[in-house]
Amino acid sequence: MRKSIIALFLVILMVAVAVPTITSADSKGIVVCYGETTYNNQEYKNMVDNFFNSNSHVNLKDADVQIVYADDVNAISSGYSHETYGPNEVLSSALIDLNNNQNMEITVDTSKITLVTSDMYVTTLGSLGITEGYVYVTSPVEATGESALAGILKSYEEATNVQIPEDVKQAANQEIEVETQIVKDSDVSGDEVAKVVNDVKEEVKQDNITDKNTIVTIINNVAVNNNIELSDSDVNKLADTISQSQSVQGQVDDYKNKLDDALGNDTSDSILDKIFGVFN
Repeated sequence: MRKSIIALFLVILMVAVAVPTITSADSKGIVVCYGETTYNNQEYKNMVDNFFNSNSHVNLKDADVQIVYADDVNAISSGYSHETYGPNEVLSSALIDLNNNQNMEITVDTSKITLVTSDMYVTTLGSLGITEGYVYVTSPVEATGESALAGILKSYEEATNVQIPEDVKQAANQEIEVETQIVKDSDVSGDEVAKVVNDVKEEVKQDNITDKNTIVTIINNVAVNNNIELSDSDVNKLADTISQSQSVQGQVDDYKNKLDDALGNDTSDSILDKIFGVFN
């Protein structure tokens, strides 16, 4: 009897391990989202496809194809910066692969994306509750990389069939725009800014801090501890954007729960815990 139970347990364990990460029947977990300008220019599109083929090792024929238009970018960027893009200015493109990956790995084509780093994307996506997936970002010509965020978010929505709340998108876009602005106007690197933002957000979220003055103090402490020099203006901008992220945390948590369901994640008990529970 005991041997039979052990054998059955091993079979269940093998099946559990074999369960794919993506459970949505409407998605293969691979989405490529082209900037409007890139998609309409075959030469540009070929350049982007070459980067994806060389780095992602996925068959682009298996990908769901999406296009991020200027209106898509403007819808989430104009709220904070009031900057708008035209149909010929949306070049950055992104590919996401959600198959068999429980970590966040972002590959940025640094020969074309000049300002936004992989750490900046990771930090910003983490603000939305997105912590899984392989992401690849490139452009046919040099671009700063902010507009790629709209493509990444659209790709996640397409792959998981879960819509990201507009307020959450706005907060994430504000975060990456503020980080980019600081990199442009100072000697601080993108990765250093992302480090500060990530550490501060963890502390703010853990203690549910909403007071801006307290957030300013935390930012200064984190910056000093990491030997990162930020101006008072930069600290103030970061405090505003982190406060904004905190204000939509309830919507982020709700989206994160729906995303976990779409990805087949169970945050309460692991599959193995449940199996052991059954046999106990």
